[in-house]
Amino acid sequence: MKEDASKHQLYDLILFDGVCNFCNSSINFVIDHDTQKRFKFASLQSEVGQQYLAQFSRNKKDFDSVLLIKNGQLFEKSDAALHIAQHLDGVWRRLYFLKWIPRTIRDMIYDLIAKNRYRIFGKSDACRLPNPEIRERFLG
Repeated sequence: MKEDASKHQLYDLILFDGVCNFCNSSINFVIDHDTQKRFKFASLQSEVGQQYLAQFSRNKKDFDSVLLIKNGQLFEKSDAALHIAQHLDGVWRRLYFLKWIPRTIRDMIYDLIAKNRYRIFGKSDACRLPNPEIRERFLG
């Protein structure tokens, strides 16, 4: 089933590297701090993730950035992370103030972490399988 960004008006979609341990931990963190269930998820390696990469003319083998699709608009790297934080419960939404730091600086730090994420945090052989209670929040 082909997904279309225009259908995602009721929720925002987070696309993430499904084999990255740091990325999976980050998704678990978002799930735990998103009591409004605003976000849905798909790995970049999944069929759904690949369709979105094509839809937004992105390299289908580039998994170095979390992507957020919000109101049909694509956000990447630090912009995606800050827009996600803006909608989390508790103090995490306050991190959005970091948006005022120039994107080039924010993305330089983001890229440093992304480049070293497998070496520092490890890598899984396969994408995560959500438990039944959160499965409906995952596409694909």
